[in-house]
Amino acid sequence: MTGTAGPGRPEVVTVGETMVVLTPAASVPLDRADSVGVGVGGAESNVAVGLARLGHRAVWAGRVGDDPFGRLVVAHLAAAGVDVGSVRTDPAAPTGLYAKDPRPAGTRVHYYRAGSAASRLDRTVLDDPRLAGARVLHLSGITAALSDTCRDLVEHALTRRPLAGTLISFDVNHRPGLWSADLAGPVLRRLADRADVVFVGLDEARALWGSAHPADVRRLLPAPELVVVKDGPEAATELPRHGPATVVPAPRVPVVEPVGAGDAFAAGWLSARLCGLDPVARLRWGHLLAAHALGVPGDTAPLPARDRLDTLAALPAERWARLDLPKETVDGRT
Repeated sequence: MTGTAGPGRPEVVTVGETMVVLTPAASVPLDRADSVGVGVGGAESNVAVGLARLGHRAVWAGRVGDDPFGRLVVAHLAAAGVDVGSVRTDPAAPTGLYAKDPRPAGTRVHYYRAGSAASRLDRTVLDDPRLAGARVLHLSGITAALSDTCRDLVEHALTRRPLAGTLISFDVNHRPGLWSADLAGPVLRRLADRADVVFVGLDEARALWGSAHPADVRRLLPAPELVVVKDGPEAATELPRHGPATVVPAPRVPVVEPVGAGDAFAAGWLSARLCGLDPVARLRWGHLLAAHALGVPGDTAPLPARDRLDTLAALPAERWARLDLPKETVDGRT
């Protein structure tokens, strides 16, 4: 079941940069790879893909170059069920690219995005009449770091609210390679405090703002309706503006590649919110989608049937605490 946004209207609009991704085919360090896989990834479009796979009407409104990589991005997202009718093609700037570099200590990511088409995004992207009526606008702190016009776009969306009546979710998504914690901290705090729903990892909140606990993050961000703090493999906490927090432990899952898991969490949580589910169910949906993203080398993962995910999300608390993923998703045991 999905929410409603009016005939032909999107439920969720996402805005940001999507790039072509190069991944060593044998999961070896990049400088030892004989071949690479070619994929597509971007924080906001990853969220759109997750929502589309769950049956929601999701739009990615971005900007790509007039090049083969740009066409690959658009074709990939369209094949995943994402509405790409609001994508702009820039004849004067290239599509961004990044490469994954698996190492024993963890995967490093090398970006080639300076001067990309997406860095030329501006506030006019939200003037597209096809975006009107959306229930959710999803943004991230990555976009704010790409250029002055991109930061103005995020500021405009959060302060002017050009998509009237739309709930704005904001994933802090600090990328140290784009800007240091000292520079990003105050900007991302200001932007996050203007959103309705905020997603942030406890590790990045600690690096940006010195926050050691979800309650510390909530105190730093008093305005949003909800703040969702993710503590890696431990738990996720949803903190409302008023009332008690909800904490749901993360299921144990083998990690193949962590890139994209936070975006998958946001997609699961937003899907549950669109369907009117309660805080426990919202956090469980986030965990379930994140678990699937953790189990694949790409940025997004195929999902089981929604009714199977519904069953897992509805497990009693003691059974949830013993959940074995992804095995139970595949073989149907509960």
